[in-house]
Amino acid sequence: MPYDPALVEPMRNELTGLGVQELLTSGEVDEFMSQQDGTSFLIVNSVCGCAAGQARPSVGLALESAVKPTRVATVFAGQDLEATAKARGYFAEFPPSSPSMVLFKDGEIVHFVPRHRIESRDAASIAEELKQAFEKFCAPVTN
Repeated sequence: MPYDPALVEPMRNELTGLGVQELLTSGEVDEFMSQQDGTSFLIVNSVCGCAAGQARPSVGLALESAVKPTRVATVFAGQDLEATAKARGYFAEFPPSSPSMVLFKDGEIVHFVPRHRIESRDAASIAEELKQAFEKFCAPVTN
């Protein structure tokens, strides 16, 4: 049974307030993932303490970087069940974990941050990892 929408609204707003696109249905997930050119960053949001204390703040810090993914979106585990299941299908080789973060380049997974690498670290160190991944995979190619 999904969480009460009123409960998760402030948690959703933390990411949407940063300009992160919210994916509420499986169709929206498929549409987001069909855009294979460039880079896509997908965040599986959650109500847990590590989402509040580490995951969402780290996304905010990482998105301050000069180099960012082309597209950034989120699904909310425990709330948007269909969308979350569909999103997880795009990175099914990893066990489901909430929160988690996935960076895709041209439709291929290039970086994955599961819950166990979120809950044991602070937001600044997670953000630094994300910024390094953005630099490596999202920076324009120069000849």
